[in-house]
Amino acid sequence: MTTRAACDLSREADQLLPRFREVGDVTLDLLHRDGRVEDSWLGLHPREFELIWRLAQQPGERLTRRQLLSEVWRIQHEPHTNSVAVHVARVRSKLSHFGLAQLIVTHPEGGYLIDAPPGPSSYRFTSTRT
Repeated sequence: MTTRAACDLSREADQLLPRFREVGDVTLDLLHRDGRVEDSWLGLHPREFELIWRLAQQPGERLTRRQLLSEVWRIQHEPHTNSVAVHVARVRSKLSHFGLAQLIVTHPEGGYLIDAPPGPSSYRFTSTRT
């Protein structure tokens, strides 16, 4: 492989989305569009997954309701709905089965954030190939 080809592949890899995002003990899987805690799937619906995936993109950073509506719902206007709060409550409910409902925090100034450091969970998936 030439140096130029290697550079092109490197640039393409930098632009690809990661398959996994890990926040605390939750591993989000873009391929399955669901999250796992240890070996149990959370059973997230598509919008719930998009919501936690977006929050996990920048753990600790507050995202306003308007930002979430724009980036997750793809809505540019302010609808008179509590859809964001409802979806956050549903994700928290699914996380609560593992004692992790506090992972998504409501910010005092509005919006939500993930309150966990990015990085590997305490449970690691291992390959069974030899």
